[in-house]
Formats: sequence, C-alpha cells, structure tokens
Amino acid sequence: MTGWAKAPDFADRPEHREQVRAQTVLDKEHYMEAGMTPIACQSCGTEVLVRKHSSNQKTVQWRTNPADSCPVFQKLSANGPVFGKPDSCPSLEKTIDHAVAEGILEIDQ
Repeated sequence: MTGWAKAPDFADRPEHREQVRAQTVLDKEHYMEAGMTPIACQSCGTEVLVRKHSSNQKTVQWRTNPADSCPVFQKLSANGPVFGKPDSCPSLEKTIDHAVAEGILEIDQ
C-alpha cells in the first residue's frame, strides 16, 4: 500500500486490488440491484424499483426523473429549483405500504 489514504489503491498489491474490485462489483449488485421489485404508484402509475430492508427502511430507485413523471415532484419543481432531497411522494409511500401488506413486496430477512 502506498502512503496513507482513506481508500488505499493497493497499487503495490495487484492481487488484493483485484479482490477489492471484484467485491465492489458484488456489493453494488447486492445493494443497488438485487432484490429490487418494480412497483407502480396507484395514483399516477409512475414505476419505481423498491427494496424493503426492514419495516422502517427501504431503497427506492426512480426509473425516470421524478419531476418528469410524478405529479407531486412536478409541483415541487414548478416553484423553481429544489435544493436538498425533497420528501417522498405520499401516494407512492401508500403504494409501497400496500405492496408490503399484500405480500407483493417482501421485507429482507
């Protein structure tokens, strides 16, 4: 390892560098792609990918720009640029809760 770094590059240890790279690919797949369920909002039909980690935690990936497809986000952006992360859409939250209640979306164990 060359010098101190928060994220060492392992330039002097190519075999370890490849192991870290391979694990990063697996981690990305696990946390960003695996277990995602397509859910369409019952209000506007906008489809997102959702993974429920616990009763209180979830990951939501929008397939489109929310301001282009969700009326709630369209209204927020109509007032000018939105700074920071706006709250989620209440209709989408209800849809996700309904999907969990109906067994369409399972909570990770």
